[in-house]
Amino acid sequence: MSSREENFLNTLKQLSQSDQNTLMAFAEFLLIRSGQIQIQIDEQETSITRAVPSPEDIPRPEKESVVIAIKRLSATYPMISKQTMLNKISPLMSQHIMEGRDANEVIDDLEEIFRKRYEEIVAGD
Repeated sequence: MSSREENFLNTLKQLSQSDQNTLMAFAEFLLIRSGQIQIQIDEQETSITRAVPSPEDIPRPEKESVVIAIKRLSATYPMISKQTMLNKISPLMSQHIMEGRDANEVIDDLEEIFRKRYEEIVAGD
């Protein structure tokens, strides 16, 4: 967890329950405004669902470095937090740089990791 996230959580814990609810409502408003959440209203029930955008269509170049591939995949999947991917990406970078693992194999694994994370997000995980 980043220091910014820790600071936010510490601040949140200091607020009253009412103020925490207000902050949550405002955060949901910002998500709705940005298009990341959609509100579906029917006569029986009101629900808020997270709208996960589709990945960008950025084709893989014939020759690509691992670093450029990470940048491409980050742009392809902007809905994926780079912080959450760091633990999965770092070992692959190390394998490539320190152990000499083939760049194409590492990039194949990176693409799979990003695709799986996207599918987890779509599934609501």
